[in-house]
Order: sequence, then structure tokens, then C-alpha cells
Amino acid sequence: MTFSKAALLRATVLTAVVVAAPQIVSAQTAAEPVTAAAEDTAQADTSPQAGSGEEVIVTGSARRQRRFDVSYAVNSLGQDDVKRLAPLNFADLLGKLPGIQVEATGGEVQNVTRIRGIPTDDGYAVFQQDGLPLFHDINGNFFRGDSLNRYDLMTERVEVVRGGPAPIFASQAAAIVNSITATGTDTTRGKVQVTLGTTDLYRLDAMQAGPLGERTYYAIGGYLRRDNGQRNNGFPNDRGGQIRANIKRDLDNGTLKISVNYLNDHNSFYLPIPVADPRNPSVSLNPYIDFFHGTLNSPAFRGVTLRYRDSAGVVRSETRDLADGRHMEYGNIGLQYDAEFGGWQFAAKAGYTQGKLRFDALYSTSNPVDANSFANGFLSAANTAFGPVARLGYALSGTNGATAYDPYSASGLVVQGQYRGVDSRFYSGQGDVSVTRKFETGFGTHDLRLGGYASAYGLTNKAIYQDYLMEVRGQPRTLDLVAYSASGSVLGYVTDKGVLRYGTTLNQGDVDSTVYAVYANDTWEVTPGLRIDGGIRHEWYNISGYGLTSTSVNLGDPTTLADNNVRSFDGGRQTRKDSPVATNWTIGVNYDVSSHFGGYLRASHLEVPPQSASYYNINPVLVKTQADQYEAGLKASFGRNYLYMTGFYTKFDPFNASFVAFNPTTGRNDQAVPFIGQAEVKGVEVDGTLAPTPWFFVSGSFTYQEPKYKNLQNSAGADPSAVNGKQIIREPKVFGNIRPTFAFDAGGDQVEIYGRYEYVGRRYVDLFNNTGLPAYNTFGLGGTLTHGGFQFQVVGDNIFNNKGLTEGNPRTDQLDGQTSRDAIYGRPIFGRSVRFVVSKAW
Repeated sequence: MTFSKAALLRATVLTAVVVAAPQIVSAQTAAEPVTAAAEDTAQADTSPQAGSGEEVIVTGSARRQRRFDVSYAVNSLGQDDVKRLAPLNFADLLGKLPGIQVEATGGEVQNVTRIRGIPTDDGYAVFQQDGLPLFHDINGNFFRGDSLNRYDLMTERVEVVRGGPAPIFASQAAAIVNSITATGTDTTRGKVQVTLGTTDLYRLDAMQAGPLGERTYYAIGGYLRRDNGQRNNGFPNDRGGQIRANIKRDLDNGTLKISVNYLNDHNSFYLPIPVADPRNPSVSLNPYIDFFHGTLNSPAFRGVTLRYRDSAGVVRSETRDLADGRHMEYGNIGLQYDAEFGGWQFAAKAGYTQGKLRFDALYSTSNPVDANSFANGFLSAANTAFGPVARLGYALSGTNGATAYDPYSASGLVVQGQYRGVDSRFYSGQGDVSVTRKFETGFGTHDLRLGGYASAYGLTNKAIYQDYLMEVRGQPRTLDLVAYSASGSVLGYVTDKGVLRYGTTLNQGDVDSTVYAVYANDTWEVTPGLRIDGGIRHEWYNISGYGLTSTSVNLGDPTTLADNNVRSFDGGRQTRKDSPVATNWTIGVNYDVSSHFGGYLRASHLEVPPQSASYYNINPVLVKTQADQYEAGLKASFGRNYLYMTGFYTKFDPFNASFVAFNPTTGRNDQAVPFIGQAEVKGVEVDGTLAPTPWFFVSGSFTYQEPKYKNLQNSAGADPSAVNGKQIIREPKVFGNIRPTFAFDAGGDQVEIYGRYEYVGRRYVDLFNNTGLPAYNTFGLGGTLTHGGFQFQVVGDNIFNNKGLTEGNPRTDQLDGQTSRDAIYGRPIFGRSVRFVVSKAW
């Protein structure tokens, strides 16, 4: 993708059509007074019954409905709910909800979210802002929805739909995470908030909203933040901010809103660390790399030089800085129009996003290795390259072998890591138009919605990976492995200034795509309390991409082995064009015995074509995933007390379990290991609140599930039969949380004290379930004092420093594990930290 005129024209025309349509309709139709149903769907629900079923839901529904009335699993989290949950990042927020298991240990963004055991890192969860995605695909180039959607005071609430009608109201969606933006009203309101944390966190949030004039309103807000982070990189982890604004105009028969947002943020990415000695897994490496605060990120990787060769035979170098982290910068403009014309509810939304990502991270590769064993593995190659070698020894990199390093004065281990430098530009124009009409028949009432959606979107990719050799400790120094003669003189180097292998992976390409969709959904109220609804969505994709091919070359430096197998563009390219289609459907029945008790049944079918980013990869495994979802729910709501329980079953057929594995010999990390087959997940999720007194309530969520592989096939000759029936990688059977809250008045001030207990069951890092990630639990505690317009909050996370591991080391352990019963390499949960929040609202 080169932001071609054609691509930009598609997005521009798409936006123009969607925005112009309501104006044409308005010119031809007599205006009628707006009804309550036609109010702006982005307005906040300020009901004090949050969570009970009284809050209003707009996501996954043709009209605004009470949570209790919808026939699918959904949560709505307002700012007060988020305050009590006090998440460390967006994924951590979602992980408090039933059916959603997360690995929120990667930093502020790009964490792993799995919905009801769906075995992908994104859980087929589509992130939206006011009902539209900021980028059409679930996955961009090293970014997902939580990288684009950031929570701040401009987020009025977050609605999360699991299963249900998600495949009808969004592309690729088994779930929808919809951030509803604050808008202005006749009352001027605002808030400023300062957050300080023990991780050297300094964050300022602000929001102001109110009238601009008669029937015209504004809202503006955002955040600025600097944070040294949960792990000590030796440089600031996160720095940057976001600003969002909108102007809304009330018309005679509806509303028109224009919105803009701009994000410019750096976020460090935490990767797994070694936590135990592979020679004896009972020996902890905590003395060398702290479990809670240690990281292989290091100032040693500021100013690294990545090398490769271009197709003309010229050696190229790029200088990168690990402190840049995941640098996401984008702008978005959106338009939204809602109106009522003679009983027809018309809605049009359009948005255009353009941005760039510069991504620098240090990825884990192989497990740590005994230093002597590692050196001996290179002795033969060193003898061939440099003549008779008396010994191989370690030295601090860049000292020409003069500053010796003895690994046995510390852990006795050395470890490899892979620096990844990625650049990507992206754009996405998207629009949605729908009409909704409620009409009576001789047998009940129908609420019919018809709509269309379109998007033009694209990505570029340039990625260079390079391997380094390091000591095993926090903020490690890079090492050289030096070949010495019998007299002690330096004969040559296995490494080169810490580089074990230059340019091990080299990729470049781009992709442009369009998608057009039509959808329909009907809710038939047969009798009061009995509703049947069904929907269908059909999508046509057109994807065109290419990737440059590469080969391995020797750059010819006789003093080092590090440049013997460097990737070089060879002048070739792989071009792909594809036109996949997808058809999604859902049908459900809901029966409410009363306004307090009800139940529902639902079946849905989801089809997810390959993500567009696959089309600039070399030899990708392209499979359209299909999933059938079934769920049965019971719901009860009595004032502040409520209980929602949903049983679910999902079958994926086909399911793409292929993964990219690290090659320890060449360092390449772009070759897929194909596994295609089926997967199934069955389970139950529970979400509830018990409020026995006005001053105390306890909320919680619980999920039990059985995620399994079935009938996997491998085209490369591997025998996957032993995988069938095994627990899906990194998916627990049990997880949940309990959250008690005490709320009372103290001399006119409002006081809340709340706790949080969270539990995650045992998981496995590999297909064969050889190596486990042990179950863990954490405790959190917080309190809030509200005095006038001021609010003071203190939050403590993992206050007892309980240990837990996530992820494992997926570059190398997905097939065979880590040669140990429990993982010795993984991404630990964060240790104890405290945040202080002071805010003033008006």
C-alpha cells in the first residue's frame, strides 16, 4: 500500500456517499419531532442501576434497550464502574468481565484478549468507537483494537457484547467492544484528573462539555502521560497522549455529530523473561532478573544498527532505539447522523483513519543455555572461519575482547534475544448506513433493521529482525563470543558488537482491501415477554497485496560469523489477489417471565476471512475460519441485585492453528508451521451482584470452560494426533474474580472501600500440554473519598506480590514445550504497585 490515489479515492467516495445520503433524504422528507428512541445513541446512561439490567444498551441492537431486555450477553461499564475496577490497561478492564480471559502483562497496549475460549490472541473481538471500527481489520501490523482505542475521560462508557448478534453488527466479530464517547448537553460539565503511581506514573486527564449555542454542543478531552512502567527498562516506558473532540447539533428530527481524535503515544512492550534455570528448574533466576520488575529490555539496545542487503546488492543499515517502543500516531475524523422520518429511524456513520506505527521491541527466542554448552556449539564454525581456535570466551560487547565476562560469576547462563524493527503506514475509511422500522402485524410487533457497511483500508510493512547475545540479568549487557588463539590473541568473533546474527528476518510489502456488506436484523415480539430475533450479514472482500522475497547471503566480513547468513531482497515478489466472501447469521428467542426474571437461547454462525496483513507475507497459510456458536442464558434482576448466567458452546471448523516458529539455527522468525483442523469450547459464564444492605455489595464474574483441539492436520509431515483433545494453548479452564465494596456516608462525604480477588487456572504453553503455566491469584484493594466536587482515590494492585506466569515463550515452545513440567520462561504478572488519583468535577 502506497496510499495510492485509487485507495484514497475509494475511502473518500465511501465517506462522501455515507454522509450525503441523510442530507438527500432530509431534503425529500418532511421533518417530524424527534422521539426518545431517536436520541443520539452515544449519550451516556446515567442510571444508578448500573449492572442491574436497567442501564441502556446500544451495541448489538437495532434500538436502545435495557440490558435485561436483550437476548445476548452484554456488559456496560460506566466511569464509576471503571473507577472501582481500576484497570492497569484496556485488556485488564475486559478481563474483569465474564467469559473474557486476558494476558494483560505486555504493557499498556497490544495485550491478549480471548473471548469464551476462542483460540486467537484477539478473540475475534472488534473494537469500535461510537459504533465504527477505527481500522477495519481486527489485526493491523503489530497493532490491534486496544492500540487504537484508549480509555480516558472522553469515554462515557464501554459496552461489551459476547457472542449473540455480534457477527451481524460488525465484520469478523465474535464480540464487540464499543467505546461510547461523551457528548455535550445544555449543562456545562467537566473534570480534571491527576494520577500518580509508584511506577513513576504521571498522568493528566481532562474533559469539558457543554453548549456552544442553541441546540449545538461540544465535548473535548484527552490525556497526557509519562510512566517508567511496571518493569525497569532503564528508560521511560510510556509517554504521549491523546485528544478527542466532537460537536453535536440537534436537528428537528435527529442529531448530527462530527468528531475528531488524535493519538501520539509511545508504549514499551514487555516480552517473556527466564524465571528458572533450565539445567535445574527448581533453581530460581530471581537473583539475576527480578520476577516482578526485571526485563531483558535494556539501554544496551538504544542506538542499535540493523543490517540487511537490498535487491541491488547494497548493504543497508537502519539505526533503531528500543526506547521508541510501540510508537502509534494516527488521526481520525468521524461523522454520525441519526434521525426519524415518519416512523423510520435512519442512522449513518462514517469515519476515516490514517496513521503510522513504528515498532521497536526485544523478543524472546530460545531458552537460556549453559554458557560453555552455548560456546561449544560454535567451536567448529569458528575453527573453520578463523583457523585453529584454542578456546571461545565471552567479553562485553564492543570492547574488542579486552573486557572479559565470566558467566559463571553469575548464573552461568547466556541467552539470545531478537530485536524487531517494524514500520507500517495504514489507512481505513469506513461507513455504515441503516434504517429501522417498527411495525405491527396481525401477530405481534416487528422491529426491522436493514443496513449496509463498506470499508476501504490498507497497510504497508517493512520488518527487520536481528539476534543478540546477552547475559542473564535485568537490563542485560550484550556479549561478544570471542575466538582466542593459544597465546590469547583474538582470532575473530562469533558475534559482532553483541550481534549474534544480522538481518535474520526481512519482510516488506503492502496490501489494499475493500469490503462491502449488507445486513438485516428483525426482532419479533410475539407476545409481551416473548421475542424472537434473527439476523444475517453477507460480505464481499477484495484484497490485493504483495511481499518482497528474500534469500540468505554472506556479507563477507572475515572477522565475524554474525554476517554469514543475512537476509537480502532478491528482486522477486509474491503477489496475491483474493476475493473471499463471508456469510454470518444469528437466531435467538427470549422469554421474560416477568420484569425480573427471564431466559434466552441463541445460535450464531461466524465466518472470518484471512486478515489482510496475511497477504503481504511470504507463503502464508490462508484459511477462512468458520465458527458455530450456541448459547443459553438465564437472567435475574431485582433492584441492585442481579445475576446473568450463560452456557456456551463454540465449534471452529475449519480452525487455523498454524503459528510462526523461531528457527534457532538461522534466526528466521517468519516461516509458518501449518496446523489446520477443528477446535471446540464449551463452558458457562456467570456475572452478578449481591447487595444485601445499602452500604455493602459484592460483584463478581466466574467462567468455567473446556477448550480443546480436534482433528488437527499438518501438511509438513508432523503427526498431530497426540494434540487432539488437548487443552488449547494458554487457555485456562477456570477464571474469575470477586469484588466486595463498602459504600457509606461520613459527615457528608461519600466513602467507598473495595477489594478484588482474581483467579486464573492452569494453562499450557504447547499443543501437546507438556509444559504448564501454573494457576495463580491476586488481591487488589482501593478506596475513594468524594468531598464536594473533589474525589480522592488510592488503588493497590497485587498487594501481596503473588506470582503468576502468562504466555510462556511462544517463539519456541508451542510445539514441544519447555522440557519442564512448569514453564521456566514466561511473561510474569506485574508486582505490587499503588496509584493515587485526585480529580475535580464540575
